[in-house]
Amino acid sequence: MKSFQSVSEPLLTLGLIINPHAGAGGPAALKGSDELPPALLAELQEQARAGLAPAQQRVLAMLRALAADAGAMARLRLLTLPGPLGEITLKQALPEAEVEVLPLAVAEPSTAADTRAGALALRDAGVDILLFAGGDGTARDVCAAVGLTLPVLGIPAGVKMHSGVFAINPQAAAALLAELLAGHWVTLDVAEVRDIDEQGVRAGRVRATHYGEMRVPVEARYLQQVKCSGREVEELAVAEIAAGLVEELLPGRTYAFGPGTTVAAVMQALELPNTLLGFDLVRDGHLLRADADAAALLSAMEADGGLTVVITPTGGQGSLIGRGNQQLSPALLHRLGREQVRVLATHAKLEELGSRPLRLDTGDASLDTAWSGLWPVTTGYQQQVLYAVQG
Repeated sequence: MKSFQSVSEPLLTLGLIINPHAGAGGPAALKGSDELPPALLAELQEQARAGLAPAQQRVLAMLRALAADAGAMARLRLLTLPGPLGEITLKQALPEAEVEVLPLAVAEPSTAADTRAGALALRDAGVDILLFAGGDGTARDVCAAVGLTLPVLGIPAGVKMHSGVFAINPQAAAALLAELLAGHWVTLDVAEVRDIDEQGVRAGRVRATHYGEMRVPVEARYLQQVKCSGREVEELAVAEIAAGLVEELLPGRTYAFGPGTTVAAVMQALELPNTLLGFDLVRDGHLLRADADAAALLSAMEADGGLTVVITPTGGQGSLIGRGNQQLSPALLHRLGREQVRVLATHAKLEELGSRPLRLDTGDASLDTAWSGLWPVTTGYQQQVLYAVQG
């Protein structure tokens, strides 16, 4: 495991959603909790108001395991939804912690629409990871809201558990979050969201349906893929990064490909000329402008379709913004938003940093602070890690 030195606080912004109905159908042999009888639902609502619903108790166990490390908790920012959907349990488990409750109106009893709206609100509030407690039905709702746009981690609390987005148990979820809070970089992988039809199960038909995919953090394990020289491994990794990114490019959107050989490999894969020490604007496979300046980037962002910036950190130094890419002005970055900055780096480039975070020097101290935290970094074909970035 790799850890970071001198990372600003807090390191991790965690969003929490609890489905207080999750798991209630199991003891009643209902094969799920999507359609609870009115009497059972009313009883569950009373439990949820007191923080005693089964899903809330599983989150409580996870939070108490996590809270055993006071140093880690000091680096955690907590956002959640009102009442039984998270607020009650967080305040039970962490009475001394500052908990930010989003001002979201939720129904009573809460519904799938509340889960979807809450997931969107937490994503838009800037959480690094969305933690949710429930089963496959809850995973479906979260997936419908955020898809692949935000890392998630499920705490298993439902009756149906066919999706691959859940930790093994609440303690395993706490251990994984503790790794992140300790500054370890953790791989992001794509996992399926699947669910079965409860009425079909009751009729003796078990058929799992694929509803989408979400990104989940997993403990990093870096294995050598081929037996060849370090140069050949690095070239292969860069080629894989480029191939994956080319597949993800959206039609009608403008991309600003920045300096560096890793980004240059993407331009090569697109069969376009590249400005090695500048920004090239590309849309729909065509080069719009070579060696674009700050004004051109700002203009591209304001055009129809929007702008995504693709950059790589400086090898050995770890500078992400502010060294060699000053075309990324504070005015542009404020309006662009962190989610529209894609970072590419091989494992070897990250290893060269010797446990140091990537650095921001945008020329705006408030922006450097706001953008500090864990960023997804593309490290291979459809592979990412979460890596610390510090202003």
